Amino acid sequence: MLWMYWKCCSERRRMMRGFLNNMNRYLSTYRVAANAFEMSAKHGELRVFIVAGEVSGDTIASRLMTSLRTLSPVPVRFSGVGGSMMSKQGLKSLFPMEDIAVMGIWELCPHLMKIREKLKRTVEAAIVFQPHVVVTVDSKGFSFRLLKQIRARYRNDKLACPVHFHYVAPSFWAWKGGEERLKGLVEFVDHILCILPNEAEVCKSNGLAATFVGHPILEDTLDLNAGKDASLLELKIQGSCKDFLIQNDIRADATIISLLPGSRLQEVSRMIPIYASTLELLKESFPELTTIIHVAPNADVQEHISGVLHKWPVPAVLVAGGSPQAKYDAFSASKVALCTSGTVATELQLARLPFVVAYRAHFLTEWLIRHKAKVSYISLPNILLNSPVIPEALFQECTPRRLQSMLKELIRNDGLRNKQIVAAEEVLKLLCPSKESTKILARAGLKCTSSSSICTPSMIAASTILYYERTQ
Repeated sequence: MLWMYWKCCSERRRMMRGFLNNMNRYLSTYRVAANAFEMSAKHGELRVFIVAGEVSGDTIASRLMTSLRTLSPVPVRFSGVGGSMMSKQGLKSLFPMEDIAVMGIWELCPHLMKIREKLKRTVEAAIVFQPHVVVTVDSKGFSFRLLKQIRARYRNDKLACPVHFHYVAPSFWAWKGGEERLKGLVEFVDHILCILPNEAEVCKSNGLAATFVGHPILEDTLDLNAGKDASLLELKIQGSCKDFLIQNDIRADATIISLLPGSRLQEVSRMIPIYASTLELLKESFPELTTIIHVAPNADVQEHISGVLHKWPVPAVLVAGGSPQAKYDAFSASKVALCTSGTVATELQLARLPFVVAYRAHFLTEWLIRHKAKVSYISLPNILLNSPVIPEALFQECTPRRLQSMLKELIRNDGLRNKQIVAAEEVLKLLCPSKESTKILARAGLKCTSSSSICTPSMIAASTILYYERTQ
């Protein structure tokens, strides 16, 4: 009986210690946030150290930079790592973003020494910059190590820490034990800016402050529908098919397929041979077959794709990834698309272009995914709808023969294409900012209406950062 009483008391003491530790971390985070804004006002500028490690993150970060400048009451100065889109916003990247754009687990091994050197260099640059805010965008492997080391350095030196934001929550929902790992982020992440529904609630339930801001790719609708009285609510981009065909001298009766092999060299070099073999098979059924290859703004990727064109099995047109208008014009001219899973899935849905997803990785990475993943799909539309609306060819099933069969059926079956078009509307609505998210703008003194360009994920994210600093 006494043993049971002692055990009960010990358990209560353990729970109380955990509660007090969490409260101390919570309160210290709020003190840091308040000091950060006070310091920015004192210095007459807001210093933001921002890091993106891949093409999609570069776009997200560039839009956030624009929004921060729009909303901040003091000038904003940036330092960090990024790509071409962030450089247009004035960022001088510490090194080429491609140096840390490595995907996978086993694929990372050959690049470990280089990434460690880049990580050390980035930490040192952040310390020297003395930021009020640190923002990492996606690329969780590099981002979380960076935030952890920056926080450790400040604590060791007994200095007031900058506020740490991570934009794009890690896909904890996709992995066994993923939610448990969220609790460890509290030590070095102050706030998560989530782009998928329900992520923020799960983060909060695990002690991690979070806000659902919506998916930034939806802002393509505002950028490309400018002057058309468009808003995020329309969630559709109609490119110019006619202009694209004329500019590239493509026949109107050609069967056109958009190919999106990825943004990193390692995935492109793995997928391009599979795509080429697929087209070799497919051209037997479609003699007028033409391909549009969308090339990511990555010098290594551009060089690789240019190097394989001389033996490409069908006519091909290259579209540079840095031109959104050309991309959506190409989508409008295409019958279907074949893509490596990623942000492009959402872009294709904005264009209402039916597509097939293909994915291969290192065989050990594939083994780990099969044994550790909780979700049955890899493309975002299928995950959100929990339904195989988008055909997927994954791992060993990702063969030219399998892809040829999927594409052939999608091209010839109006019902399948229409099913994807209808599903796109449902998926995109789920990715819009919630009413709760837009209240952040209202608290910051901004009026948000359904047709307003203020109600964007980037503006909500920027307002979350600035308002968090102002009030905590």
